[in-house]
Amino acid sequence: MTRDFSLGEFEQMLMLAILQLGPDSHGPDIAQYLETAVDRPVSRGALYATLGRLEEKGYLRWQLEEPDAQRGGHRKRRFELTGPGVAALRTYRAALLELWTGLEGVLGSEGA
Repeated sequence: MTRDFSLGEFEQMLMLAILQLGPDSHGPDIAQYLETAVDRPVSRGALYATLGRLEEKGYLRWQLEEPDAQRGGHRKRRFELTGPGVAALRTYRAALLELWTGLEGVLGSEGA
């Protein structure tokens, strides 16, 4: 059986950031997390285009939170992964771990 590898690198990073942030998975927080954690600048356009693509694939969903006075009454969207989204990440993780196996001598160890 062939696995579906329809996730790009940035999509994976966004999904992992959403899992890391949990209930604080709002667009600006996701971008800030990636900028801090992996030193990757994230444009607003790329962020929301990719989140939209992940939603179309059925890998995430979002919900509007209650309006906030700090945001001038605007509502925030909170993102969360779906079951198929988590399953897709598991598939990628297993494949990558298999490919990394035995390469410590060439690429170095994790702690190096």
